[in-house]
Amino acid sequence: MSTPIDLYFWPTPNGWKISIALEEMAMPYQTHLINIGAGDQFAPKFLKIAPNNRMPAIVDHDGPDGAPISIFESGAILQYLARKTGRFGGTTEREQIAVSEWLMWQMGGLGPMAGQAHHFLKYAPFMEPPNDIPYAKDRYRAETARLYGVLDRRLAENEYVAGDFYSIADMSIWGWASLWEGQQQTLDDKPNMARWLETMAARPGVQAGRALHAEKRADFRKDKDAQDQLFKKA
Repeated sequence: MSTPIDLYFWPTPNGWKISIALEEMAMPYQTHLINIGAGDQFAPKFLKIAPNNRMPAIVDHDGPDGAPISIFESGAILQYLARKTGRFGGTTEREQIAVSEWLMWQMGGLGPMAGQAHHFLKYAPFMEPPNDIPYAKDRYRAETARLYGVLDRRLAENEYVAGDFYSIADMSIWGWASLWEGQQQTLDDKPNMARWLETMAARPGVQAGRALHAEKRADFRKDKDAQDQLFKKA
């Protein structure tokens, strides 16, 4: 039996990408909680693994050539796990390119834009002092809607985002897309995205990855100390 992968995790859309992947790939792992509201991401020990002070990160003790390796950035972790297991990364070069395209779309587009929508719509108005900025709210709400339109049109032609096969691209997108209501979005005009969300939510691996330490999720609007760690600390 292989040595468990060390998963450095907190239950957020970025964290879910990796917990879902590990569950889907049936890989043994051990969870190390990185409480982002308490500032664990700035601990020197964690920064050796994730120098950008962001989770998730992993340490694979059975890395390349049998030597341990630490990996940060969720997209890089997903690609590594797909290569290691030979699963969910596409089987042909064309499939692999499509997976890479949509994974990068999430990393460079949906994740940052939906994250900013969450920040300016849900959190900034409750900060001290309040930062209720109509322009920022409108901009990120609208850009997130545009991206979900792109996703819906893609899913009109394919069962999953990279094609007719489930992949790490779906795992990367689902966490943010599942929180569409908090981003003040609608699915009324996005039937294909709605269908995909339902399909994803029915997968046991997605359910298990989403449930990992779900009790730790908190409403940071009510926690000023957590806001300082998340939004103000350099």
